[in-house]
Amino acid sequence: MRTTVVTRKMDPDYDEAPGSEIEVLHEIGSRIAAADPLHAVLGRVVDFVTTLVQCDSCFVYVLEDDALVMRASKTPHPDVVDRLKLRVGQGITGWVAEHRQPVAVSRHAFEDPRFQTFNELPEDRYEAFLSVPVLSRGKLVGVINLQNRQTHEYSRQEIQLISTIGFLVGAEIEMARLEVENTQLSERLETRKILDRAKGILQRDLGITEEEAYLTIQRQSRQRRKTKKEIAEAIVLGDELRRGKAGS
Repeated sequence: MRTTVVTRKMDPDYDEAPGSEIEVLHEIGSRIAAADPLHAVLGRVVDFVTTLVQCDSCFVYVLEDDALVMRASKTPHPDVVDRLKLRVGQGITGWVAEHRQPVAVSRHAFEDPRFQTFNELPEDRYEAFLSVPVLSRGKLVGVINLQNRQTHEYSRQEIQLISTIGFLVGAEIEMARLEVENTQLSERLETRKILDRAKGILQRDLGITEEEAYLTIQRQSRQRRKTKKEIAEAIVLGDELRRGKAGS
């Protein structure tokens, strides 16, 4: 097994990227300000990476809180994407996240003591493994992984090209992730607002406490298999309709 840890120091013998690779990097740069949703951004990262380096698998992990969450994959893994998580420091991916340095393993990657296998990905037994950090202003944003089923000697040019993609898209991924967080926060605030209105209506109409009103909404949510927000919206709508009829 050959493992290479590649630092970000430029190699004086590094050749300029061929025209096709420059075109891909130019396209990445032109899309930085696109402000696309997170999954669209990550899907584009996978497309860019697999265009530059031949591989059998490509995963993109995004750092969220203290965990690396798999958010994109070249191969279909609908049951794993958005669900599989790694701790920083766990497996090769976690090591790369912790040390913020690329790691290239040319053969027997599954024998590397840092390698992490998952029951969710039983077919993912690869010979070669390349893992590169994604950074934004020195801050870790995520990790890009490439894997090959056959032995593959990742060249310095390939490693630096993927690292360059990491540098280019790091800010875009971070902005897209923050946009998702802001949207989720807005949705939680909206849900809380509608729940408070619905509880108030139940308290007034049924003469019950706030806690009893909440438990009523929760019970209806379970029985009808709808979210608490949907139940609350129905309560508010019903109240508005009654008031409308009373005023006509």
